[in-house]
Amino acid sequence: MPDGVWLVLPDQLSTRLFFDSGIVERLRERLAERLTLLFLLPEADARAWRERVPDVRVLEGHELLAGGAGVGEKLARRVDEFVDRQAGYYPLAIRLNYRHGFHLERMSHGHPNWMLDLDRAGRLPRDERVGRAMERWFFSARRPVPKALLARMRDECGTLVLSNVQPRVAMPFLAAARRLRVPVVAHVASWDHTVGKGVISPHCEAYIVQNRGMEDDLVRHHGIPRERVAVSGWPQTDVYSRDRPRAAYDALMRSFDLDPAHPLVVVMGNTPTNTPYEDRFVERLLAWWEGAGRDRFSVLFRPHPRDREWRDRFGAALGHDGAHVQEPSFTDFEQLATLLQHCDCVVTNAGTILLEALVNDRPVVCVLYDEGGAPGESWAFKNVIGEHYRELAQSSAFYRAERFEEVVVGIERSLANPGELADERRRVAHEVVGEVDGHAADRVADAIVKTAR
Repeated sequence: MPDGVWLVLPDQLSTRLFFDSGIVERLRERLAERLTLLFLLPEADARAWRERVPDVRVLEGHELLAGGAGVGEKLARRVDEFVDRQAGYYPLAIRLNYRHGFHLERMSHGHPNWMLDLDRAGRLPRDERVGRAMERWFFSARRPVPKALLARMRDECGTLVLSNVQPRVAMPFLAAARRLRVPVVAHVASWDHTVGKGVISPHCEAYIVQNRGMEDDLVRHHGIPRERVAVSGWPQTDVYSRDRPRAAYDALMRSFDLDPAHPLVVVMGNTPTNTPYEDRFVERLLAWWEGAGRDRFSVLFRPHPRDREWRDRFGAALGHDGAHVQEPSFTDFEQLATLLQHCDCVVTNAGTILLEALVNDRPVVCVLYDEGGAPGESWAFKNVIGEHYRELAQSSAFYRAERFEEVVVGIERSLANPGELADERRRVAHEVVGEVDGHAADRVADAIVKTAR
C-alpha cells in the first residue's frame, strides 16, 4: 500500500486554520515528501496558499474530481445527483436538525443558507428507518467516484486527511477512500460543526475536535465511537498565544489612517446570509459616532471574509476620517491577531469572532437585534441560539444589545472599564475552548501522523 499522506483542503476557513496555526508546517516537517496537498478552492485562492509552501507537492484537486466523458460515467453521475437531491447532503442536514432540535427557529422555505432551506429537505418520509437508509447510501463506497481520483488515490494515497470533513465537495474523497480502504483522518473544522452543519461520516479512522463538548457531540449525535476521537484544543488559539507588540498595532493603525493614540472600537461583520440588515446597523452606528464619539475613539469595520457584498453593506463608512473599512480577506490573520490583542472593544453579532474576542480578553458587545429589520424578523438573535452557543449564552462574559441604545451602553462601558467582565471572559473561554497553551496545532499533527504510520 502507498505511504503518501493526502491533505485535502476543501474550503477557505479550514485552509486558513491549517496554515496560520502551523499545522501544515508541522506536517511538512514530520512527513517530508510523503505529504501532498490538494486544494479544492478557486485557483486564485489556492495560489496564495500554495506559494507559502513551495517545497510541498500539490495535486490539482478539481482535476481529480472532473468526471469522464463516457456515457456510462455521465449517466451514473446524473442518477447520483438526482438521488442526492432527495436523500443526500441537504436532506440529511435538515433531518439531523429536526432529529436533535438544531436551528429549528431558523429553518424556513427558501432560506439562503441551504442547510436551513426546507425546500431542500427532499420528498422521502421523515422516518428514522428511512433516515438510516439515506445515510448508508450517502456514505456508501459504491457511489460514483471520478476515475482519475480513484486511480491516483490507489497509486499514491496511504492516508487521507480532511481539514474539514463535512463540505459537499469532500464527499467523493470519502467514497474513494472507503472503496480503497484508505484510512481517513477527519478534522471537524469548527466548534459549531457537530451541531447543525450536516452529518459526519462514521467510517473514518480518526476524528480531531477542539473540545470535549464536540467529542460528546460526535458520540451522541453522529454515532462515532469515543475511542476514535482526539481532542486537540482550538488551533486558532495558538496564533493568539504569541504576543504582538504595541508597535505593530500602532503601525497597523497608521496604515488605516487611524490615530494609534485613540481607543479603537472594531465592528466585526457577519455574512449577508446571517445578517441581511447589517448595512443599516453600520449607518446608525456611524451617525451616533459622528455626533457623540468621533473625538473619543476610532472605528474599524471588518466585514466577514465571505462577504462579497461588503462595498454596499459597509459603504456608508468608506471615506470617513477616523473610521476605516478593511477589505475582506482569508489571509490577513496576523492583522486580526494584532487587533484582538490591542483593540478596546469588539462589536459583533455572532460567529467564531465572538469567541475569539473573549479568548483574547476583549470587551465585547453582542448585537442581538436587526437594525431596521422588518417586523417579526430576528436574524441576529437566531444566530446565537444554536446548541453550540449554549455555554456562551448562559454566561455574562459580554454585553448584550437588543436595541441600539444598548449597543451604545456596551461600548461606553467597555471603554470606561475594560476589566469589568474579565473574570467571566476567562472562565467561559476556558469552558468552551478548553486548554489554551499554544500547542493545539502540535496535537492535531500528532493525531494525523499517528494514523499515517
